[in-house]
Amino acid sequence: MPGPRFTPLVESLPATVPFVGPEAQERARGAPFAARLGANESVFGPSPKAIAAMAKAAGGAWMYGDPESHDLRKALAAHHGVAPDEIVVGEGIDGLLGYLARLTLGPGDVAVTSDGAYPTFNYHVAGYGGRLEKVPYREDHEDPEALIATARASGAKLIYFANPDNPMGSWHPAETVQGMIDAVPEDTLLALDEAYIELAPDGTAPPIDTANPNVLRLRTFSKAYGLAGARVGCAIGHRAVIRAFEKIRNHFGMSRIAQAGALATLADAAWLAEVQARVAAARARIGEIARANGLTPLLSATNFVAIDCGADRARAQAVLEQLVAHGIFVRMPFVAPQDRCIRVSCGTETDLDAFEKTLPTALSAT
Repeated sequence: MPGPRFTPLVESLPATVPFVGPEAQERARGAPFAARLGANESVFGPSPKAIAAMAKAAGGAWMYGDPESHDLRKALAAHHGVAPDEIVVGEGIDGLLGYLARLTLGPGDVAVTSDGAYPTFNYHVAGYGGRLEKVPYREDHEDPEALIATARASGAKLIYFANPDNPMGSWHPAETVQGMIDAVPEDTLLALDEAYIELAPDGTAPPIDTANPNVLRLRTFSKAYGLAGARVGCAIGHRAVIRAFEKIRNHFGMSRIAQAGALATLADAAWLAEVQARVAAARARIGEIARANGLTPLLSATNFVAIDCGADRARAQAVLEQLVAHGIFVRMPFVAPQDRCIRVSCGTETDLDAFEKTLPTALSAT
């Protein structure tokens, strides 16, 4: 029947999302989850100061948010030791990756990523007609040398690399990351996703150098800062690269409420320290629960722990399905051999009590 005329590219794409949300799973199962441990959110919540700031800002929600995010960019610039025109604020790292794909990729242009890494990047590359070249993980870590080599061989315009990594929680030290930055081809842009950097050991992130136009550092308020639902992230880089975002970004995409919350939580160092301590304790407890059940937790620099189920995808999938059936929302990697694992986000004591109680039942049913 007659209808709108979509582009051939859009016609070729599947109507899908990178992740099935926990809300969709709750609707399908007809019951809420007892523990929400699959989306790597911070169940510890945002700073109380951020909550107060957002509540105050809610009264002004009839106004559009500042399209320049001026106050937040100024605070972020001071926090990271850069100039305000070296930062762009966007709708989380997901939104910024979409803008970045639009900026750099035309039909057939190559983007390089790790096979099994964050799928939202792949989603945006496909959405703008780019072509993905994928590099396998090496010992459950992304492989910086292979990513660079593949970028050189393919003439890639864009490289995606996360440190620390999702879905494995692994990380590389700053020296390795800096070596990768130094090796980026002169006409390629490295998107360095540092969503979990506030939860990583000291010495994980190299110094930010905005004089280098070939690297863009991506940060978020969705993890350690507990504002996943507010959708606030930023990209830090050379001012010419940052200026290019002004050509295509949604200038009114950041609500006043989100900007106020991010500004308040950025200033609350005490709350960040508390969350960091609670995440570290939760990671340790998840590891203890895994080992008590004969499973192997992987070292993590994030707010989740990948747990090796000891076999293959079928085994991990069965464990995951049993956990979900018993009200524990978790996820797992998509690609072998990492898909031998399930991935469990850090939770409250109550959340982890529920996970500890349910895991033996899930394992016995597989």
